Amino acid sequence: MNKLLATLIAGLFAAGAFAQAPAAPATPAVVKAEAKADKAVAAAVKSEAKVDAKADVKVEKADAKAAATTTEAHTKAAKAKTKAHAKVAKADAEDKIKAEAKAEKVDAKADAKSDKTVVKADAKAAKVGVSAAADKAVAKTETTAVKAEAKADVKAAAGK
Repeated sequence: MNKLLATLIAGLFAAGAFAQAPAAPATPAVVKAEAKADKAVAAAVKSEAKVDAKADVKVEKADAKAAATTTEAHTKAAKAKTKAHAKVAKADAEDKIKAEAKAEKVDAKADAKSDKTVVKADAKAAKVGVSAAADKAVAKTETTAVKAEAKADVKAAAGK
């Protein structure tokens, strides 16, 4: 308890001493540089947010399109399989084995085609995601550069 009290009292004295330290007077050049820096940083942050939003929309659209393509591919495969199995059901007893073999081939082809379509759609969506992430990273880098430049401008104005 005593250590805690001593720490609090020491902190109080340190804060009091810090508060009494004279602040450097802000010259008109510094004020102007700070205002210009704030404006530049705000514009950069706004631009970064806009790029992020556009990138997110691109990714959402690509994902939705991939999902729709996947659904369509599975539906087409299911229709082809159903049609082939319907032919098996209608086939005569002596032609049934041939019809079943043909239906199995149709199943395999339909599944393969469906899988290829799904893979291509997912790959396309992934490319859009990578592109969007790159756009976001570039925007963040540009914002960081603007912040650093603004800080340097204010420091230079203070030195005048």
